Amino acid sequence: PRSPDLNPLDYFLWGHPKSLVYTTPIENENNLRNRIVALCEAIRNTPRIFERARQSLRRRLDGCIMAQGGHFQQFI
Repeated sequence: PRSPDLNPLDYFLWGHPKSLVYTTPIENENNLRNRIVALCEAIRNTPRIFERARQSLRRRLDGCIMAQGGHFQQFI
C-alpha cells in the first residue's frame, strides 16, 4: 500500500511554487492568477525540475525505510 504522506507533489509541487507565488503580497485576484500562470509556464519550461522532485521523494522513501516506517526526518 502507498502512503499518501509520501507524495512528490506534497514535497515539491505545492510548497515550492506557493512560496514563489506569495513572495510579495498579492494585490488582487487577477494578480494572483497571473502569478500562478507565470509559475506554471516556468515549471513547464524546466523539465529537470521534476527530476529534483523525484530525487527528494527517493531520499524520503529511503529515510522511511531506514526508520522502519517510523519518524525519519533525521535520515533525510
